[in-house]
Parts: sequence; structure tokens; C-alpha cells
Amino acid sequence: MPLTAIQGYSSALLLDEVEWSQAKRKEFLRLIDEECHNMQTMLKDILDSSLIDVDQLVIETQPTRLQNIARDVATEIQRRSSIHHIIVDFPNDFPILDVDPRWMKQVFRNVLDNAVKYSSDGGLIFIRGEVRQVDVVVMVADQGVGISPEDLIPLFEKYFRVKSHSSLHVSGTGLGLPIARTVIEAHGGASGRKQSWRRDDNLFFSSPIKGLKSRGRGAG
Repeated sequence: MPLTAIQGYSSALLLDEVEWSQAKRKEFLRLIDEECHNMQTMLKDILDSSLIDVDQLVIETQPTRLQNIARDVATEIQRRSSIHHIIVDFPNDFPILDVDPRWMKQVFRNVLDNAVKYSSDGGLIFIRGEVRQVDVVVMVADQGVGISPEDLIPLFEKYFRVKSHSSLHVSGTGLGLPIARTVIEAHGGASGRKQSWRRDDNLFFSSPIKGLKSRGRGAG
């Protein structure tokens, strides 16, 4: 649990009988900062999930450049990981969508957080946008631990955690992807996962080119 880790590292720093090196102190502070972020993410997931459970997910659409949100979140996530390289690739003709920018930003955060957590050795993370006839698709691919076939069906279920094939412990609530799926579905889109020939893990979601407002729909 993040609080346990935070307490452990801070208690170690406060030990009078140990003279920590500057490098070790910096490492402990970095780990404390990382666990604080994990705690914030867990609390945000729980609050968002509670809103969804009581049908209080309100979608307020406005014309939005999804590629800008993707780049903003990629920059935010990149600052927290020096071992990952996040590449954002959207075509020039990617349309302006009628979506809720706050909730779409949360979708990108949840999916990218998931990609970082399950690729602990680092590597490339691709965010790619594609324009189809009636909708757009965003694919997020990482070079992580992979997902076994038996984990595919419950992947987007609440509290489900993918089993790691290594000794890696992945923190979280198991709510990030279910929240992302609910938000996407509230926009009239879909989400899922597939594996490419390179065995990279690919999470994708789609959104109609014609937004909720133009179709006279809303949620909440």
C-alpha cells in the first residue's frame, strides 16, 4: 500500500543512527513522491467509480482536439518515468470531436498509467490516432509483461488485476480501465484490447466523429 511505503521511507530518513548518502536520500524522496502519486490515483479512481455507481457521470461536451489532450497527458506521464519514451502520432486530418475534455483526459491518464505500470522495464509507448468512416480510434501500445488469454475477458471489469508473470508488484485499485471504458461508452464509443504481431499490448478506444451534442444525446 502507498501509505505503508511512504511511512517506511520517511521513517528511514528520520533515523538518527543512520547517515544516508545524498544519492540514497534522493532515491527515498523520489520513491515517496511516486507513492504519493499512486495514492492520489487510487483515491481519484475510487471517487470516479463512486460517481459512476450512482449514475452521476455527467458528460459536458465541447469541440475538442483529442490529439492535444493526448500530448498533454503524454508529457505529464513522461515527466514521471525516465525509462519510458512516449510517442504520440495523430494524422493531420484527425477531426475535432464533440467530447468532454475533462473525462477524456482521465481516459488517457488511466490507460497510460496502466501502460507504464505493466512495462516496468521501460521501453516505447505508442499513442496512435486513426480516422475511420464514422468514428476515430485511439490505440495505446506498450512493450510490457503481456496479458494472458484468460485475462482478456475480465480486463475491463472493476477491481480486476492482471496477473504478473514476474515478481513485479503493481499498485492500483483495478478501477482505472473500467472507468475509462464507462467514459468511452458514455460518449457512444467502444474500448477493448488486442495483441499485435510484435506481442505488444494494445488497448484501444473509439469515439464517434459526430459528437453527443450533434446527435442530441447526453449522459448524467
